[in-house]
Amino acid sequence: MKNPKIALVTGAAKRVGRAIAIGLAKDGWDVAIHYGNSKDAAEQTVKDILATGQRGVALQADLSDEAQASQLINRCCEALGLPSCLVNNASLFQYDVASSFSYASLDRHMLTNVAAPLILSRDLYRQHAKLRTADTRGPSGVVINLLDQKLENLNPDFLSYTLSKAALNSATNLLAQSFAPNLRVVGLAPGITMVSGDQSEDGFAKAHGMTPLEQSSTPDDIADAVIYLAKAKAITGTTLYVDGGQHLLSTNRDVMFLTE
Repeated sequence: MKNPKIALVTGAAKRVGRAIAIGLAKDGWDVAIHYGNSKDAAEQTVKDILATGQRGVALQADLSDEAQASQLINRCCEALGLPSCLVNNASLFQYDVASSFSYASLDRHMLTNVAAPLILSRDLYRQHAKLRTADTRGPSGVVINLLDQKLENLNPDFLSYTLSKAALNSATNLLAQSFAPNLRVVGLAPGITMVSGDQSEDGFAKAHGMTPLEQSSTPDDIADAVIYLAKAKAITGTTLYVDGGQHLLSTNRDVMFLTE
């Protein structure tokens, strides 16, 4: 009997994380749902995973707390087994610019968006390294870090968030070097995918169409890309842009401010 495919997806109670979790379940993965405060939504996502015939579990943790983050891989192992796919999807996205910058804002973004993915990736690597033998060939797991197309199309909006994603982008390459051959580490950069903050539905629709392909990414597009990267055994240390070509268009403001 083949070992089950097990994934841990952070921030998977709602929005894009939920789509990723459901997509993985439909592809035959058992999925651990991490959530911060959205308990009811997380439990509903687990129910939807169970409805696909796969196993699911909800695991609460504050990713800005190192003690809690450092227990998450072990808790997944206890509940479902050792994950072979870690999707670092959870992300803090709060507005600031250079004129409103503060230590506190940068610290909040770096803890959740960079430090937590590093801790989780470290712990996953340690578990997989223990299982490696002299006869083992190739990677036994993958880390997928959710980035942002704006890394190729910088603008000054959301300064601390952007800095944190730039750091995670660099970490993706560094971890790919450090954790080979046990783990692959890849980035996935969505475009504008769902309504954010104070954005109106009309503004989102206009922004979503401002790409060379006249449409940006949907949650299902991101889920499909995660499924592909989870299987792509020869891909590591690189980033897949899933954004309708949004990163090819230079703007001096975040696209959500160009349509309101």
